[in-house]
Order: sequence, then structure tokens, then C-alpha cells
Amino acid sequence: MGLPDLLTALRRYWGYDAFRPLQERVVHSVIGGHDVCVVMPTGGGKSLCYQLPALLSGRTAVVISPLIALMQDQAMQLRQIGIPAAVLNSTLSPNAQAEIERRARLNQYRLLYLSPERLARAETVAWLQQVPLAFFAIDEAHCISEWGHEFRPEYRQLSALRAHFPERPIAAFTASATRRVRHDILQQLKLNDAHKYIASFHRPNLHYIIRQCDAKSQLQLLVQALRSYKDGSVIIYVPTIARVASTIEFLAGEGIAALAYHGQMEAPERRANQERWMLDETRIMVGTVAFGLGINKPAVRAVIHLSLPKSLEQYYQEAGRAGRDGTSAECLLLWQKRDTALLAHFIGEISDLNEQNRAWERYRVIRDFAESRTCRHQCISRHFGETPKWASCSSCDVCGYRPAWLKQAAQADSELKPDPKTPAHRSGRKPPMLRPDAIYEVDQELRELLREWRRATARSQSLPAFAVMHDTSLEELCRVKPKSLEELRHTYGFGERKVAKYGAEIINVLQRFRTEERQKTSSEQG
Repeated sequence: MGLPDLLTALRRYWGYDAFRPLQERVVHSVIGGHDVCVVMPTGGGKSLCYQLPALLSGRTAVVISPLIALMQDQAMQLRQIGIPAAVLNSTLSPNAQAEIERRARLNQYRLLYLSPERLARAETVAWLQQVPLAFFAIDEAHCISEWGHEFRPEYRQLSALRAHFPERPIAAFTASATRRVRHDILQQLKLNDAHKYIASFHRPNLHYIIRQCDAKSQLQLLVQALRSYKDGSVIIYVPTIARVASTIEFLAGEGIAALAYHGQMEAPERRANQERWMLDETRIMVGTVAFGLGINKPAVRAVIHLSLPKSLEQYYQEAGRAGRDGTSAECLLLWQKRDTALLAHFIGEISDLNEQNRAWERYRVIRDFAESRTCRHQCISRHFGETPKWASCSSCDVCGYRPAWLKQAAQADSELKPDPKTPAHRSGRKPPMLRPDAIYEVDQELRELLREWRRATARSQSLPAFAVMHDTSLEELCRVKPKSLEELRHTYGFGERKVAKYGAEIINVLQRFRTEERQKTSSEQG
């Protein structure tokens, strides 16, 4: 299939005019029926690499994912843009499950999401053999490897896919896999002559700042950082459920509103908090590692860790939830000496000796990273087997990056200074059509007007705000200010379905804004 056909579908359904780096090549490989293994950082556009081929195949692609929330989120977004998709899981009634299975046999879906546990059942395999399948896509593929930071034994059963469906291609996707883990993915899934695509792990729009603190200075830095983020959302990661509550209580005392998220919350409350955060009703989420997988929110301006993560892979994945829109974002790691004792405690509770040894190795790597005086971006890239082509990134604390709030902090030290002899180099390209500078130049009143319309629309349809319109699209609307549906069709992020569904309302909001601006101008001149 030629590039014009791919771009036509990309524009019609997703509203994009161009692919991001690597996407087009991966799509061609999947469409060509090859096994593929793709390592692409968070925000790099992995899901499009299997969603577009599924759409164009005319058959059903089965997507294996570890989290129900992640599957539901993707299926909902696909339906929003006119692509039939479904999730089959145990939260559905038996009748609903049977109906999805019936429709799948009739080839009524382009994408069908399943958990690895369900795929391991003999009855699931028997039913899938009656479904017109295009290929299998394995999301979070690093979960199949014992060397991965999120090993899940149920993923090992996916090795049977090749035996049950020998003619169907398998596409494995992950955001965080070292060379050892990548080799394990290829071996475990029995991929045949796989086309391998490894994107750069360097995300130059992320600014890494790491500080070892005591309890008092940690909270001081946290407050100073939060007060500096005027726009966008923030995620704060803490190591325990108790720290979620104490952090929210502390922030409330400082006049800063935040929501909680952890695995022991009642599902309705957890869901309500996530929806409020996604709708921008409260910008700050304080959570454990339970929060984040599958959260596709572009305008996260900061991810703050208040303890050492268990591994560098985990840190990279969680910190990478910042700046998915391609614009500048901060990744703050404020750790204390006592964090090492907590990690040692968790490792000591691992009964399997081999897994315990692997956990100690991960601990050593993250500790070295936190204490390193080497460019943070270099450390990350080297860990994942990439050879950096720069000596200094100028976007991490080691290389001299200093946000204004840190310069003003009473606790800020001056020991880390950039070497003036070291050349700065930024590599990597931002996604097409995104204009990072525009986010700071748009009319604030118009932005808020569009946000309010989006909040109301999302609430009325029981959708997260980004499903109605991504922040990147909202910023582009503020910049372009289309006057007609035809102009809207040529605006980033607006495919045919979005224009048909929301176009008239969006044009009305923009027209109302222009009218109010004219009246304001006339009043001032009069």
C-alpha cells in the first residue's frame, strides 16, 4: 500500500498530515505481514502503528494488553473517530461478552482488545479460530521477560500464539526494553525474521532534575515546583498508599488542590478522581505506581517522583508521561536516603532468589543514575543500548538546566554547573504539526473558552476530555482560529468523524469569541 493511501486514512480518521519518526516504516511492515518488534518511547505513537494497519486490513487485529483501563481507553478513542473496536473482559455481563464474540465472528471489528489471561483459555483460542484475523499486537511486550521491570507470568503463555495461529503475524510493542529484554521478547514470542524498530530513547523536550533531599527540603521544593506550573497537569508519584494521603494533606495545607489514586481505593472513587483529572477539574494527581499505565494525556507539564523508583525502566516510563505533546516538560526526582531502605525491604520480600538478584541489579542501576554526575539523557540512552551523539544535553540538571523556580529556591545549591567547554547538542524531532511555541502565545481567554466547552461536552457524553479533543488540537485551534468546517478539516487532530461530530459547535465557540472581541474593541474605542 502506497504512502498516499496511508496518508489519506491518517488524515481522514486521525486528522494528522504526516507520520512521526518510524511510524510509517512500522506500518508498512505490519501491513506487509511481517512479524515486528517495536521499541518506541512513551508518547512516540506506538498505538497508531497497529491501529492503522488494522483499519486498512479489513479484518480484525487482536491487541493483547495487561490493563483493562488501558484497553477501554483505546477502544473508546477508536470508536470516537469511527473505527469499530471492542474490549472483551470479565467486567462485562455474559450476554455482552457473547454479543462481542458473535460480532467478532462476523468481522464487525477492526480491533479487539483482550487480556493475556483470557487468551490463555482454550475456549478463547477456539473462538478466535473462527474470527477473520489480521494479526496479533502485543502491547507492553516487556512484561513477557523475566529481565523486564514488570514481568508478568501470564505473558509467558503468549508463546503459544505461534502454535495456535501459525499464519498470523505478531507485532510486539514496548516503551522500555533493554537489549536483553528485546532479545527475550523475540525468543519468547517466537517471532520469525522480525523487522526490528528501535526509536531513540532521547526525548529532548523532557528536563530531568534530580535532588537528594531531607524531608523538609523535599516538601519545600515540591511546593515551589507546583506553584511554578501555571498550565497543564502534574503527576506526583509516591511509594506507598500512606504517602498518597499525607502528601495530599500537606498540599491542601499549602492551598494546593490534588487528587488521590492508588490500588486500594474503591473503584468508583478511583474512576471519579481519574475523570476529574482528565477533565482538568483538578490539575494535580498524587498516586502510586497504580496510576499512569494507559493514561494518554498530552499536556502533562511535570512528573514528580518523591522517592527512588524500583528501576530505571520504571522511572523512564513514568517520567515519560510528561510532555507527550512534544512541548517542554519537567521530570523531577526528589529522593531521600531512607528510600533505599524501603526498596531493600521490598526486595527482601521477593521469595524467588533469581528474581531477587534481578531486583538488586535494578536497584543498583537506579541508585547509580540518581547519584551520577553524567548527563541524565546520556545515562538513560546508554542503559537502553543507544549510543548518545552529544556530550551535553543542556536539558538536565547535570548539564546546567535550571528552571526559574529552582533558582529562587532557598535550598537550591550551586554545585552543578554546565561546563562551558562542552558543546550542547539536541537531537530528535518533534511530532509533525505540533508547535511547542504556540502553547505560550495563544489567547488565554479563547483557550479557557474552548476548555470549558470541552469539559461540558466530555461530561455530557461521559468521556474524558482528551477523547473529545487533545490539548495539542485545542492549542492549534487557538492559533489557527478556523472560520468554517472546511478550515477545521485542515486543522491538526481533526479527522472527518471529529469534524462531523463537534465541528459546528467548535465553529460557534470561535465565532462567539470573535464577536465578543469585536464588541470589546468597539467599547474601548467608543
